[in-house]
Amino acid sequence: MEPDDTWASLRQQCEALEPGAELLTPVSERPFEIERTDDDRIVVRFGDSGETRPLWREQFVVFLERLDEGEVSIDHLQPGVEPYASVVTLADEYAADDETIRYDADGTAGDSPFLVPASDARNPPERVHDDALLLAALLEELDADEPAALDTDSLTDLYVLASDLQHGSNRVRRSARDPLLERLGPDQELHGRYGTVRRTTRERRQPKDAETIFAALDERGIPREWVTGVDRDKLDVVLAVTDLEESEVYDVDEDVYVQKTGVDEDEKYSRLQGIADRIDDLEGAEGEELRDELDDIEDRLEEALSAD
Repeated sequence: MEPDDTWASLRQQCEALEPGAELLTPVSERPFEIERTDDDRIVVRFGDSGETRPLWREQFVVFLERLDEGEVSIDHLQPGVEPYASVVTLADEYAADDETIRYDADGTAGDSPFLVPASDARNPPERVHDDALLLAALLEELDADEPAALDTDSLTDLYVLASDLQHGSNRVRRSARDPLLERLGPDQELHGRYGTVRRTTRERRQPKDAETIFAALDERGIPREWVTGVDRDKLDVVLAVTDLEESEVYDVDEDVYVQKTGVDEDEKYSRLQGIADRIDDLEGAEGEELRDELDDIEDRLEEALSAD
């Protein structure tokens, strides 16, 4: 298939994704959504950070030319290339497994291992509620003030649940942002039961197209090389599809960190069911005491907010 045809197919597949569907980057498993498609780019938004990023048509062409010559190893994908690889597998002539991405004439459009349909995930409020409940129950069992004293399994569970809750709550926060902005005027504050918000404006600068910038520089006698440089994302694509060695163009420092690589949703569900059963079993004096305690907390919060 010609590059223009493949690009048109990719845009069509992206636009046909159901609302709420996500793609995962092949190595780091970062979730992202397709925000929009344009003639020269596909704009994505990462769910774990809210960052938006354009995936350029010309970079897809470079990546696709390499795939037409042979498969690409997933383990060798750089972070800047990963979203390109995920999107490419939406096209019917490319496929992926655990190790490679390759040309596949018998593939099926949209049949990507990196695609997470919206129907396969709980909605954000449910996910945040469940993860918050699990984390709270775990914190009741553990001495989280001394993490070094915890056994490895407990420490792992603490890290995974805190990570899941952070990602989920960030999504909910972003979903509330736009409606709030519509109700907030300049210098206005809105007060809720638990806090206050106000409108804040920050400038985000986006360079104009190269022709406009160079014309402005030339008019003032400013050398063009003062503003030209290396585009890291494009450099990563070149590294992925050529024999250029990383050590030739990068100084590499090792950064050791903990990465969450899997979540046992079945275990989560089982644990949640156990907590629900325990709450249902709270009858008599114990159950009444818990309900009175919750009511007292709400009354104190109302009094504090009224006083403010």
